[in-house]
Amino acid sequence: MRRVTLDDGADLAQWRDAARALLADDVPPAEVLWQGGAQGDLLGVMAMSATAAGIAGTPAASRTPDAAGTPRVSRGFLALATLVIAHADPQRHARLYRLLWRLLHGERALLAMATDPDVAWAHDAAKAVSREKHKMKAFVRFREVADASGAVYIAWFEPEHDVLPQVAPFFARRFAGMRWSILTPTRSAHWDGQALQLGEGAHRGDAPDGDALEELWRVYYANIFNPARLKVDAMVKEMPRRYWKNMPETALIPALVRDAGARMQQMVDAAPTVPRKAFPAPDLPSRPLPAGGLQGVHQAVSACRACALWRPATQAVPGEGPADARVMVIGEQPGDQEDLAGRPFVGPAGKLFDRALREAGIGRDTLYITNTVKHFKYAPRGKHRLHVRADAGEQAACRPWLEAELAQLRPRFVLCLGAMAGQALLGPGFAVLKQRGRWHSTGDGPAVLATVHPSYLLRLPAAAQAQAWDAFLADLRMLRSALDG
Repeated sequence: MRRVTLDDGADLAQWRDAARALLADDVPPAEVLWQGGAQGDLLGVMAMSATAAGIAGTPAASRTPDAAGTPRVSRGFLALATLVIAHADPQRHARLYRLLWRLLHGERALLAMATDPDVAWAHDAAKAVSREKHKMKAFVRFREVADASGAVYIAWFEPEHDVLPQVAPFFARRFAGMRWSILTPTRSAHWDGQALQLGEGAHRGDAPDGDALEELWRVYYANIFNPARLKVDAMVKEMPRRYWKNMPETALIPALVRDAGARMQQMVDAAPTVPRKAFPAPDLPSRPLPAGGLQGVHQAVSACRACALWRPATQAVPGEGPADARVMVIGEQPGDQEDLAGRPFVGPAGKLFDRALREAGIGRDTLYITNTVKHFKYAPRGKHRLHVRADAGEQAACRPWLEAELAQLRPRFVLCLGAMAGQALLGPGFAVLKQRGRWHSTGDGPAVLATVHPSYLLRLPAAAQAQAWDAFLADLRMLRSALDG
């Protein structure tokens, strides 16, 4: 009998290393005694016999190693194991190893057999862990406490499965700007604004019971509770009662459910509400056309303080290109690398655009390239700056600079990349996905061709990228044909 002890029962890398060693020594599942670590199983559990489970073993000679002699499994098994390893079942290590053994001993299509007991258990376990991860993201409630260096936010959560290591990175991204800790009975996670660390489990008394903002949260919850859509069974299914004791708003639920009928009748009896009208972007004072041609426009853009975007940005990003260009290309707004370089379209989207131009037979050096908005708008996420779309007021503040570039350049054609650019020239009703790939007249102005922004292609799933790329190239080739005409 081979005894295997894991320091952390939810660490897939440890289990995988142990499984590889067992496979290298040709140890069958029935001869392995698995023991979890401090964060996993407290008691060792012997792997169930393959014979007892009604599964006949296959000779080791049928194992399928790769060229280097190391057994290989599919990505599907690794994805399944990543979830199953966090399950509370103390037999999970043994069950996973038996699945692995069978996959490598002749049953290569095993995971497709949904009725197989091992496979069915693994999929049920993976679903349970996935649900628990989703619930943790939804039902963790932070309370504010203060220490010598400022505010810290602490949450207590009691997961059914050991999902904190897999969910903690989500909270680090979601709440990157604050210091927090999530405490559970088996382990804890701590974020100091820079690094994420996992620690030992805690007790309920280590977390605060409430904070000064909790009453505001209850008021908010009571006001968004819609009695007309109340379905108690569905609510309890989505938010099981075992989570309620750590959520401040749940103390209100009995009264809200009790009074739902009366509140709904009040809503029926109330006078109809007049919908609020959407207000257009503010009209800003007109600015005189800067002197000095395009260079003067660029200098004025660099000194612009018409909205607040200049404050966090590194610098303005004016347009660039020959003053006699026949084509003006208008993007949406600078990104992180454009902000640092002070030049448009030099980041990942710009590199993709350069590649498309080459395939369409258009030289970038013949184009004047600019953006609708001239400063980078972003939200900090740890060490990264994530792009945020400029709002209507910020777009309106930059509109005079785009008009000045058009007036100085007087291009024959304009290529709009993305909805923001298309709406700046063709009006707020322009829909890029519906109206792309055809020429639009602007009266005495240039002919306008609109297509998607290259960043749109980067965000697409791999399966959709080829078709979208071909459509993008087709739009650029329309521009190439117009230039040749």
